[in-house]
Amino acid sequence: MKLLLKIISFIGLGLSIVPAILVFGGQMEPDTCKQLMFLGTVLWFLTAPSWMIKRGVAEED
Repeated sequence: MKLLLKIISFIGLGLSIVPAILVFGGQMEPDTCKQLMFLGTVLWFLTAPSWMIKRGVAEED
C-alpha cells in the first residue's frame, strides 16, 4: 500500500513539473498545462503526507 501511494505521489509531482517545461518549450497549450498541474498538485497533497509522516516518533518540546 505504501509503495502504491509513493508511486501516485511521484506521478502527481511529475504532473506538477513536466507540463510547465512543455509550455516553456512551446509544445503544450497553457490551459492544458494548468489543468494537468492542478491534477498533479491534488494528487501530491492527497497522497504524500500518508507516507511521509513518521508514526511513533516522540515529539520534542
